[in-house]
Amino acid sequence: MNDASQITREGWQPLLMGEFSEFVGPFLWRRGEKGNIFAFQADARHANINGVVHGGMLVTFADQAFGSTVYEAVGKRKCATAQLNTHFIGAVKPGDFLECDAEVVRITRSLVFMRGMLRIEDRPVLAADGVWKILGTP
Repeated sequence: MNDASQITREGWQPLLMGEFSEFVGPFLWRRGEKGNIFAFQADARHANINGVVHGGMLVTFADQAFGSTVYEAVGKRKCATAQLNTHFIGAVKPGDFLECDAEVVRITRSLVFMRGMLRIEDRPVLAADGVWKILGTP
């Protein structure tokens, strides 16, 4: 397991979301102009047999970034992913630094609708949208 609190990159802070995130991450975040931006440094353990980062890892990263955004958007109430749609656009290699912007599209009493993009610099590699169920009460 990585210790996310030990990861440093100028302008970024560790995103501490529990042991699972530390195991597959660590993930980082910073404030952007339109909201939080999330990131992670892909390495060899994220690669599949073809030498590119496994699609499941990219989906995991998107789910963590979106989930963190939802949590903040609903006043730190517990939520769960109800649906997550992904579209793989480009390959990611170990050593790549990925960023994810996650946007809240709509919040209802019980659901949050999201969309976002994973990028390496300006190159999109995964587009996603999804729905989160709000579990906690205000």
